[in-house]
Amino acid sequence: MVKNEIRLKYSGLIVFTSNILSAASGLAFVLMITRTVSTEEFGIWGNINDVSNYFILLSGVIPFWATRFIAREHVGSARTGFVANFFISVAVASIYLALVPIIASVLQISSIYTILYTVISVQIVELHVTSALEAVLRAKQPQTIGYALLIFEACKVLLGFTLILLFKLGLQGALYSIITSYTVRIAFYLKLTAKELKESVKWGYLKEWLKAAPIVVYNIVGNRIVAFSLILLFVYGGELARAYHGAATSFATVISYSSLLAFALYPRLLSGSSSEDVSVSLRLVMMFAIPMTTGVMVLSDSYLAMLKAVYAEATPVLLLLAMSVLCLTLSQVFDMVVSGTERLDAKAKIAFRELVKSRLFLLFTLPYIQSVVTLPAIFVILTSIAKTSLEAATYLALVTLLSNLAILIVRYLIARKCLAFNFPWNNVFKYSLASAAMATVLLVIPHPTRLSVTVAFTLLGAAVYLTALTLIDKEAKSLAKSILEEAMHIIRNKNPNKSE
Repeated sequence: MVKNEIRLKYSGLIVFTSNILSAASGLAFVLMITRTVSTEEFGIWGNINDVSNYFILLSGVIPFWATRFIAREHVGSARTGFVANFFISVAVASIYLALVPIIASVLQISSIYTILYTVISVQIVELHVTSALEAVLRAKQPQTIGYALLIFEACKVLLGFTLILLFKLGLQGALYSIITSYTVRIAFYLKLTAKELKESVKWGYLKEWLKAAPIVVYNIVGNRIVAFSLILLFVYGGELARAYHGAATSFATVISYSSLLAFALYPRLLSGSSSEDVSVSLRLVMMFAIPMTTGVMVLSDSYLAMLKAVYAEATPVLLLLAMSVLCLTLSQVFDMVVSGTERLDAKAKIAFRELVKSRLFLLFTLPYIQSVVTLPAIFVILTSIAKTSLEAATYLALVTLLSNLAILIVRYLIARKCLAFNFPWNNVFKYSLASAAMATVLLVIPHPTRLSVTVAFTLLGAAVYLTALTLIDKEAKSLAKSILEEAMHIIRNKNPNKSE
């Protein structure tokens, strides 16, 4: 059974650790960009990603169902998902290329940047392929996705240093670095999934997936509609406003990595698991999410100043986004509970009518409700209330926080109806107490602006938090011990306990 092969804590810790390490390399990459291009060009960089994201809407449709089928041991699911997603990627990339001139005209993008918007079509194909391969690995070997991320980030930084700093290619060098790194990542995935990809294509599975595809597209489109607020910010707030938001997002996003500690929860629930797994996952996620949010808020001015002095002005934006991302992080765990406990496709058949009546469909409807409330409010604020670029970015962050908080509450209530689990309130109190101790230390120290000193302060804050937590929480001591044991098993090439 897949249930026995996937280790909850181990897989989560591997993926989380790799993402934290990638955050450091990602910051280095962003620094290369921000210190070699103007703030307006950095805004363009953010917009390129915003636009291309609308053309990877379909990248997760087939993989969504493929993961569920693979986790339940339906032979042929892996190859079927890979082949289908590749052909979808070619079609989508072709459509995007045809629309590039129109997009450039509508957004009034200078012709000198058109090449960047054109080349991004390669990444659109890569992301579809990556999604299909990760669908296989998440169901079988979740931890390998963490290993692949480290390879990707190492390649990206190395190429970025060469193309951005040495050859002075600016945004073009950044884009080429990312595309090449994705190619290396895909090669690694293909090696890991070689056995599964040798299976026969089962067109019957694809028929079921396509029948249920509108529901997944419904979910993806809903999330992209919510993200349309960033397009509004770019159009009505300007490049500088988008740059402020992008700079703040670079650090706030790190908080969301803590949700990866629950990465293996979804396939575990798919193959049959207990409510205790949910409680364990919530404790792991909150153990890191709370101090990370606190740290980002306390050192927000220092983090932003690392990019460029001008970005320190965006401190209010980062404060709001940090709390907003904390809400999203918890929401992702509740999403896993709802998706993982849904059994309508357990027998490799999907009844569309049952799907529409399911809690899964209710979950997919929430982004539309969020958009109906937030987008009109953001439009009014950006066109009538916000007077400066900083105000525009700050108001957007505030509206996002309030809406994400409301959605978090709703998702929690839905998850509780799917599976009875205990929310670790006692643990949350301990994590908050230890975070308060960390914040106290960091607040009394003058905040630095130099990269090396800021990193040192970050490590100091982590040390204070972990020290305080181990003094008041026995589980933290147990977790630290298990991490050391895992490390020793890896070093000695032994097979660790699979129950964790």
